[in-house]
Amino acid sequence: MTQDARDRLERLFRRTFGHAPTRTVPLGADGSQRRYYRLSDEENTVVGAANDDHRENVAFLSLSRHFRRHGLPVPEIYAEDLKQGVYLQQDLGDETLFSRVAAVRTEEGTFSDRLAAIYRRVLDDLPRFQVAAAEDLDFSVCYPRSRFDAQSIQWDLNYFKYHFLKLVPVDFDEQALENDFERFTAFLMEADTRYFLYRDFQSRNIMLHGGRPHYIDYQGGRQGALQYDVASLLQDGRADIPWETRGELLDYYIETVGACAPVHRASFLAHYYGYALVRLMQALGAYGYRGLYEGKSHFLTSISHGVRNLEGLLARADLPVNLPELDRAWSRIVEDPALRRMGEVSGEGLTVHLWSFSYHLGLPRDPSGNGGGFIFDCRIVKNPGRIPEYAALTGKDPPVAAFLDELEEAQSFLGDAKTMVDRAVGHHQRRGFSDLTVAFGCTGGQHRSVYFAERLAAHLKERPGLTVRLRHREQEDS
Repeated sequence: MTQDARDRLERLFRRTFGHAPTRTVPLGADGSQRRYYRLSDEENTVVGAANDDHRENVAFLSLSRHFRRHGLPVPEIYAEDLKQGVYLQQDLGDETLFSRVAAVRTEEGTFSDRLAAIYRRVLDDLPRFQVAAAEDLDFSVCYPRSRFDAQSIQWDLNYFKYHFLKLVPVDFDEQALENDFERFTAFLMEADTRYFLYRDFQSRNIMLHGGRPHYIDYQGGRQGALQYDVASLLQDGRADIPWETRGELLDYYIETVGACAPVHRASFLAHYYGYALVRLMQALGAYGYRGLYEGKSHFLTSISHGVRNLEGLLARADLPVNLPELDRAWSRIVEDPALRRMGEVSGEGLTVHLWSFSYHLGLPRDPSGNGGGFIFDCRIVKNPGRIPEYAALTGKDPPVAAFLDELEEAQSFLGDAKTMVDRAVGHHQRRGFSDLTVAFGCTGGQHRSVYFAERLAAHLKERPGLTVRLRHREQEDS
C-alpha cells in the first residue's frame, strides 16, 4: 500500500506539473488509512493524499471547494484522480495550533494571552463554517452520513462502551447503561441541528500558515448542532486550556455565533456540556482502541488527559437529564488512579515483586497492597529435593539448577510462566501501573520455587523500565 500510494501520487504530480517530483517525503499518518506525502520540485511544493475510500475522498474534495468558494481558509485542491484514490492539495506547512500551544507553554510557562488571541481568531472562523457555509451546502456529499443524528450519537456512545469501558475495564450494568444512552441521545437531539458540524475541530487540525489559521481534516463533517465543534476545540485534552480561559473563550464564541444564528444562552450551555461529554467519550473510545487494543503507546497519555478533562467537565456540567448508570461509570473513571496516570513514566516505573515460598507456611503478602498478580504452583514439577544428593541444596545451587534446566516439564512450566508474566508486564507498563506481584510456591520453598523465581528474575531484568525485587521467603537471603 505505501509504495503503491507513493507511485500513484508521483504520477499525478507528473501529469499536473509536467515532470516528476525531485523529492517525496512521507508525512506523519493520522488515525485513518489515508497516507500523506510532501512532493516537491524546484518550483512547487504540495501535499499529496492517498486514500482508497472513494466516498471519503469525494467528501473532502467537495467540501474543500465549497469552503473556498465561501472564502474560508482551507487548502486549495490542485489535482485529483478519484479512480486512483489520490489528490494534490496546498502545502500549509508543519505548524499546527497544538504545536504552537506547546512551544509557547515551553517558552512562557503558561497559556498566555498570545494563545488566547489565536483561539479567538479561530472562533471567529468557526461560525463561518457552521452557519454561513452551511446555507447552500449539499449535505448529501458528507461521509459517512449526511447528519450527526441519533444513530451517529449511539455509535459514539457504543464506541466508548466497547473500546474504553470494557478494555479498561470499568464495571457497569449494561442494560442500565443502554437506557441512559437512549435518554442522553434524546436530550442531545433536542438541540438545533441545522448547521455544519466539522466533527474533528481540534488543535491538530488547525494549521498556522501565512499569519493566520487554516483548517484541514473536515472530511467527516455533516449536518449537526453548533455545540459539538466548539466543545471539540475548547475541551481538547492535550491542548489543556485552563478552565477559566475555556469559559472566557466559550463566552466569546456564544457572542460571535449569536450574530448569525439564534442562540439562547441557557439552552445552548445545557446542550454544550452534553455534546462536550459525548465528544470526550468518543475520544476516549479512540484512545482505548488505539492504545489498549492496538498497543500504540502514544495514545495512552491521551487517556490520562481525557480522564482529567472528564473530571473538569463533570464539575461544571448540570445536565437536565437523569443518567444514573452513566454517572457511575464517569465517577469510576475519574476516581481510578491508574487511568489518571495512564502512559506516564514516573519514578522507577513498574516494580515486579518476585517471591519463592513454601505452601506449608502460607501465601506471601503482596507488598504493594494492590492484590492480583500470579501465584504459580511448582508442585506439579518433579521435586529435586527428594533426590539425596540435592536434598541439602537449594534452587540457587548449580547442581539443582542444572537438573531442572534439563527437565522438560520444568522448562515447559517456565515457558508458560514467562509468557503470562510478559503479557502482564506489557499491560501494566502501558497502563502506568507501579507494581506486579509474582510468586512461585512448592512444598518446602527450597528447590523448585527458588529455581523458577531466579530464572524469571533473570529473564525480566533484560526488559527496560523494570525494577525486579526478588525474595526467597523461606531462606535467609533476600
